[in-house]
Amino acid sequence: MIALMGSVPDLRSIPAAVPVAAVLPHAWVVGGAVRDLLLRRPAAVDLDVVIEGDALAAAQRLAEALGGSLVVHEAFGTASVEAGGHVYDLATARAESYARPGALPDVRPGTIEEDLRRRDFTVNAIAVSFDGRVLAAPHAFEDLDARILRVLHERSFRDDPTRLLRLVRYATRLGFAVEPGTAELAAEAVAAGALATVTPARIGGELRLLLREPAAVDALGCAAVWPLGVPLVVDRALDERALALLPADGREDLLLLGSACRTVEPAALAAWLDALEFCARERDVVVRVAQADGIKRDLSAASRPSEIAAAARGVPVEAVALAGALGAEAQARAWLEELRHVRLDIGGADLLTAGVPEGPALGRGLAAALDARLDGAAPDRDAQLAVALAAAR
Repeated sequence: MIALMGSVPDLRSIPAAVPVAAVLPHAWVVGGAVRDLLLRRPAAVDLDVVIEGDALAAAQRLAEALGGSLVVHEAFGTASVEAGGHVYDLATARAESYARPGALPDVRPGTIEEDLRRRDFTVNAIAVSFDGRVLAAPHAFEDLDARILRVLHERSFRDDPTRLLRLVRYATRLGFAVEPGTAELAAEAVAAGALATVTPARIGGELRLLLREPAAVDALGCAAVWPLGVPLVVDRALDERALALLPADGREDLLLLGSACRTVEPAALAAWLDALEFCARERDVVVRVAQADGIKRDLSAASRPSEIAAAARGVPVEAVALAGALGAEAQARAWLEELRHVRLDIGGADLLTAGVPEGPALGRGLAAALDARLDGAAPDRDAQLAVALAAAR
């Protein structure tokens, strides 16, 4: 380990760190918050805190002092405190070993030096205490200055292949290069089948984090060359056009993953997403996005607003946006920006009052009225009611 002599990063410039100092003066702040502080990047909202001792007791004290909520993970010796809009992840300093490649690590309480040695990249292996101490893994500060990512030891990717996805995530987010030796180790690990030694659930967790990155298109493009379970094909220009169409209530991450899976059969794609432990709703959206070529054909054949609505109704907005990027832009934009928000001034109760019996006739009448309104033929309540009654009877 390297102890930094001289200038010490000022943790007080991280708003999330200020309330912790009085409660846990001997704690260490580690990871991304320290890295970004030294890079003069925007201050972290969340904080990783390492305790040389009982992290669970420290988390209890912090939660009580800040009036926050506490979630304890006793099996891992970790806890999370949420308070004041910040999340504090506390962990006991630990050392770890791997029974086999790709397995979850066996951990034991350790020192802060041992805790730093188990981390993924040197630039994330810097710890600063509230009482003014700084420790770092070898090369950490020079790698930070050089803007490069370097693993801490040669078996890093073999022990934990999810670090391959983290390598891509950090490289694209920070704009860092990959140190040549690290790039060689990554390539060797992939060629040796390291990713197949990890459970799909862990791959899924890392993939979800990668897809939420600001530079997710670039990150996914880098990861797509690796065997992740299905062939991924990333088209940056297409994805950028689709993202430009996506409304605020859409999910960029699901759009990007579905777009990359357009060559995968729906059943195989659904099975893969289940194995990665995507929830049912997310799985179904990604599968529909991957079928955007068919949705594009339906939208392209639509001319009247009611026809556009018939092609797009019930389709996730992410899939419509990608269909628009594939060639049906005018129809997709009309649906996403206007037509999907059109509502009738009448309802089923109005038809019942007018004498329409319960049953299929109600739905038939309301559907006809909505089509007429979309096409401009029934702009007000009376006109919509007339169309609905005619269709129902």
